[in-house]
Amino acid sequence: MDKTTKESGQAAQTVDSAGGKPHNPPISPNLEENITQIKARLGNSPDLIIRTYELINRTARVAAVYMIGITDREMVDHFISHVMSFESLNDDIRLAATTAEVYSYIKDNALSIGKEKLVQDINGLLEALLSGDTIILVDGLGEAVSGSTCGGEVRPVSEASTQVAIRGSKESFTETISTNIALVRKIIKNPDLWTETMKLGDVTHTDITIMYIHGIADEETIKVFKKKLQEIKVDSILESGYIEQIIEDNKYSPFPTLYNTERPDSVAGNLLDGRIAIFVDGTPFVLIAPTTFFMFFHTVEDYYQRYDISTLIRLLRFLCLLISLYGPAIFVAALNFHQEMIPTPLLINLASQREGVPFPAFVEAVMMEVTFEIIREAGVRMPSPIGQTVSIIGGLVLGTAAVQAGIVSPAMVIVVSLTGISSFATPAFNMALSIRMLRFIIMVIAAFMGLYGIAIFTIMLIAHMCSLRSLGVPYMSPLGPFVPENQKDTFLRSPLTFMKIRKRLLNKGNSSTAPGKKTAKRNSYEH
Repeated sequence: MDKTTKESGQAAQTVDSAGGKPHNPPISPNLEENITQIKARLGNSPDLIIRTYELINRTARVAAVYMIGITDREMVDHFISHVMSFESLNDDIRLAATTAEVYSYIKDNALSIGKEKLVQDINGLLEALLSGDTIILVDGLGEAVSGSTCGGEVRPVSEASTQVAIRGSKESFTETISTNIALVRKIIKNPDLWTETMKLGDVTHTDITIMYIHGIADEETIKVFKKKLQEIKVDSILESGYIEQIIEDNKYSPFPTLYNTERPDSVAGNLLDGRIAIFVDGTPFVLIAPTTFFMFFHTVEDYYQRYDISTLIRLLRFLCLLISLYGPAIFVAALNFHQEMIPTPLLINLASQREGVPFPAFVEAVMMEVTFEIIREAGVRMPSPIGQTVSIIGGLVLGTAAVQAGIVSPAMVIVVSLTGISSFATPAFNMALSIRMLRFIIMVIAAFMGLYGIAIFTIMLIAHMCSLRSLGVPYMSPLGPFVPENQKDTFLRSPLTFMKIRKRLLNKGNSSTAPGKKTAKRNSYEH
């Protein structure tokens, strides 16, 4: 017991100026008073369970307190039976034991299990209770034992729903933070894989864990990131998206500066590249920082396939990016301002198709794009089997009916359909949303300024992207600034034997696994 550190929410007690009552009172030596206060603070909640016992010939009264649904019932029963087991004591000691000795025995037994702590104030007690712990209170002593019995109904590890695994592990994160951390540790079995935990949200007290590989991740980046997290002062953190929106450097940029994934192998690959992972309890999506623009168009499967196949698919994604961003805008600009760029036979066909269309090309494009977005959003919100049917049939029926009714031209239906399909090729959903939003802006500019407006907006967009930072790392790296050695894994994907040095801007060129060790060339692949 001399080596036991008493853990509790030993925050300084503040006094209410109106009533003079402490906000964080200590645990009372009176058991009934503690039980009454716990019930009052939790509003006599029906999922609060309090089991009382009389031990040592009814000389010691003990209560076990826990919450149904967030605790494992078997763990609760085991914990209670273990800490209150007096078989190891002889009858003379048990009959002559005092309350303090009973509590000392319970405390020693509890702490010998592991993951147990001592609580000395009501707020710390309630925090442990609402985290799934079981609390042991002894009448006559102003201290309690908290045992880790977290459990309840949880979703099992299954296949990722938003990031389909073509090759590689089929495991995906769940809503339980401990399970998610364990999934990454199964991949990276290294003592330098460090984690740090904290609680965010003044009301929700959400568990947050940051993970990085010590010696690979940049120490200054870790300090900056932890400082950003510690400065968060909000009532609730319900999902990792809250943290993403709060800590991003440029809140008015349409581009995401943090990456999210629900695949453990993707997190492991980024950790090996010197990045930091942020786990939030209650969500299967893990945040990755820092990020670059090109990272949103790379997938973990790029490193599981041959380099030539991966390069071809990666180039196809960038082509789809250009189509989804500029497709309708270039079509509108060419019809309105630059007919000389269109081959004459095609121009004649387009003019004949638009002969009965009552709207300008810009209005026609906007109508079709909005219709496509409505169908896509409706398909996402509906149950899976119905949603797929509505998306396919709705698109076919509306497109065919619109052409037959003379509202839009067949060429516009082709352009908008190709644009919508191309947007699905972007692996990161948040980046795809940004591209969809920018598409409408570029369409408006093309309707008034043609290709010249598109060129000017593109220059402004690239300049804006070059100004962005993600935890100090340039967003357009390794193109701006240009890093020659990182070009092996940007647009192209070189053979694995050629990629032996980690990304320089991520970890300042460090290629060893821990400080003090001899620098060695090691493969590290951006995911």
